[in-house]
Amino acid sequence: MQKLGEFKLPHFFNYPPYFTLQPVRDTREKQVQLWKELILDYCRTQKIFTIILDEEFPLFTNPVIDRSLSHEAREAFLSALISEGRAEWMDKGHKKCLVLWLRIQDWADCILRFVKDNGLEDSVMTIEEIRTGIESRGTGIYIWNL
Repeated sequence: MQKLGEFKLPHFFNYPPYFTLQPVRDTREKQVQLWKELILDYCRTQKIFTIILDEEFPLFTNPVIDRSLSHEAREAFLSALISEGRAEWMDKGHKKCLVLWLRIQDWADCILRFVKDNGLEDSVMTIEEIRTGIESRGTGIYIWNL
């Protein structure tokens, strides 16, 4: 199985047709689903929050099979994540995408749980204090790359 650093890539990553948008509806739906899962898994494990559409992103190229996703395919896969509430465009030109490997409500629940677990309900804290503080170590919010 191919790896990208320590991240194990799925088998479809070595199948050249999956780097080209498929014309048959059923096949494209499966393709989009696989890519959405891959993007979310990779971003979660690597703690990546943003993808810039026109810049190199490790998942969008497979040098082993000499394939890269087209701009259209990248946009299609990110738009599919957006339609499910798993990403948001950060600009009007749709060039920079915020990937939500946890939904907004899940992040809110994570922060609320952190606050309650640490007895901080009536405290004022900055995002910097939350993301790098001693209390946040070992939690999902430690070292957010915002």
